[in-house]
Amino acid sequence: MPESKEKKYLKPLPHLDEENRPWWEALKRHELYVQKCRDCGDMRYYPRAQCPSCLSPRTEWVRAHGRGKVYTFTATYQNQSPGFRESLPYIMAYIELDEGLKMLTNLVDCRPEDVKIGMPVEVVYEDVTPEVTLAKFRPAR
Repeated sequence: MPESKEKKYLKPLPHLDEENRPWWEALKRHELYVQKCRDCGDMRYYPRAQCPSCLSPRTEWVRAHGRGKVYTFTATYQNQSPGFRESLPYIMAYIELDEGLKMLTNLVDCRPEDVKIGMPVEVVYEDVTPEVTLAKFRPAR
């Protein structure tokens, strides 16, 4: 049998459940959605069953524009874990979306020495398996 040329994704994959399934389904469509509380109006990331501000279970999913700015970041130059060592160096960043909430994600298509706090960024989608797509950010074009 011929060997598959498809690269196996080595990093941990998310567990999909009823709370986060709409998030992952939207990413698979290359759309960025966040939760909004129907009672107090607060928006949130990461997906949760209850609003952390008012504890309401009444949630709706709203489409985000996918633009924001770097709130803070760190560059990693050493990590020997499978999947991570192949990506070195990589940048983890909190991105403050234009909608006001912050997301922890990777900043891609950017050298660590070029990242600046406040730098405008935009979402990009990485299809890592047939079931999972990740939202990452790159410098805005």
